[in-house]
Amino acid sequence: MAKRKQPSKNSPPTPAADARPEAVDGYHFEQARADRVATFLETFVTMSKGRQWAGKPMQLMPWQRHDIIEPLFGWVDDGGLRRYRRAWIEVAKKNGKSSLMAGLVLYFLLADGEPGANVYGAAVDRIQAGLIYRDVAAAIRRSPQLSAVCEVIDSRNTIVHKASGSRYQCLAADSWRAEGIDASAVIVDELHAHRSRALVDALMWAGAARSQPITIAISTAGYDRTSIAWQFHTDAELVTANPASNPTFFGRIYAASKEDDASLPATWKKANPSLGLILSEKDFAADYLDAKTNPSKFSSWQRYRLGIWNEPDNRWFSTEAWEACQDLPPVPLEGRDCFVGIDLASTMDITAAAFVYPAPDGSYDVEVRCFIPEDTAAERARKDRIPYLEWIDQGWITATDGGRCDYERVVADIVEHAQTRHVVAAGIDMWNAGSTATQLQRAGIEVQAISQSIGSLTSPCKLLESLVAGRKIRFGGNPVMQWMANNVILFEDSNKNIKIDKRRSQEKVDGILATVLGLALASTSETAETTWKIEQI
Repeated sequence: MAKRKQPSKNSPPTPAADARPEAVDGYHFEQARADRVATFLETFVTMSKGRQWAGKPMQLMPWQRHDIIEPLFGWVDDGGLRRYRRAWIEVAKKNGKSSLMAGLVLYFLLADGEPGANVYGAAVDRIQAGLIYRDVAAAIRRSPQLSAVCEVIDSRNTIVHKASGSRYQCLAADSWRAEGIDASAVIVDELHAHRSRALVDALMWAGAARSQPITIAISTAGYDRTSIAWQFHTDAELVTANPASNPTFFGRIYAASKEDDASLPATWKKANPSLGLILSEKDFAADYLDAKTNPSKFSSWQRYRLGIWNEPDNRWFSTEAWEACQDLPPVPLEGRDCFVGIDLASTMDITAAAFVYPAPDGSYDVEVRCFIPEDTAAERARKDRIPYLEWIDQGWITATDGGRCDYERVVADIVEHAQTRHVVAAGIDMWNAGSTATQLQRAGIEVQAISQSIGSLTSPCKLLESLVAGRKIRFGGNPVMQWMANNVILFEDSNKNIKIDKRRSQEKVDGILATVLGLALASTSETAETTWKIEQI
């Protein structure tokens, strides 16, 4: 192979062994061992991704060399064997994790000095296994030296070092078989995503016959605190605080905390050691602003970009964004074009009618009328402490007599509103709504059927999402809608189509769904006025 080259210009000063935070009795630090790994990576590994780096030799970033490679490979026991048997590297996405992982695979396959090395990659599924394998295979194909000594077998996700018979294979948790596994090194990708620990456990204990086996898990933060990833995470916290508590476990966690100000670059840097090197602060800031548009996005952004172990926040809207949309209409609603969305609930539940008024500047005003059987309101107020009776007194909800919702009262209310508003059309799910639709049509209101399918509701749902995020919709301070907005959970398919999931939502969401139906009509109508009358301004 090529001559050894000098450490890259990115290399930080190397501290004395006794000054290193990992120092414990029984082990000593050999800088030459760490340098050997770094030299291999920067000499033989060619980058395969990124416009600035693809096709160029790997250049270790300071954190990769000083925080990962040096301690992981420089510490040895009195017999000269590698100290660490397990390692956890937790870092946010887009910090060069994949290229480092591919480089370590190649080192363990070709240069670790292990006769007949068996290196395994552990992926959550076959798709991910293929992605990991392709990263390693691409690095080999881009290197004439590595291509000359390695056979790449794409059909089996396997790479073989011809001279020694050493091999690398990437296994998927959903298709692996444990028989005959003898692992000298294991690299686990995105351990937080593994639903079962079976594959990782099998590989981790498959190196019993090896002199210095190692399992390295490289992952972003997760959310399941009963998972094997959380076990690795807590072990890493333990050895960070006290290396002697588990001397053969290496842990390095890059993460911010929930108490940190998420808007500051100093916070971003805690979880992103590559910020300013392969990640730009400008792009990071743009991602932060986008994530702030709803709680679900922000929860994911905190986890993937700040390394915070968050439970998923499935709420659609942030309280801050929704509260910013409580202005009153800038001009009176009387006489304006409006589109009515109607969500007919069961006769014992809430029914909602949303009057949606487009404005010339692309904003909307929304007036929501909710109806509930009087008996149901009293029972829910007593049992669940939801302030239905207060909202009824304030006029935000209309109580209908008895224990069942009076749909004729709903129709009468809509028709009454139509006397002072220009109702262009009403949208309704026609299932179980035939009588209501007929009564509205007899009153002169055009009724359009709107399917509750995800294909029909994705566009108006995304429109509502963007309107709330842009503060371009006004709900007039309606507290019932504030409550319902906090209850909404979305269903999202693999193509990023969305709709409100009533069954999974935490409580009632009928007013939000009625608004979506109104927006479905308003945003596609060609008959809505585009200007306000001068006398209304």
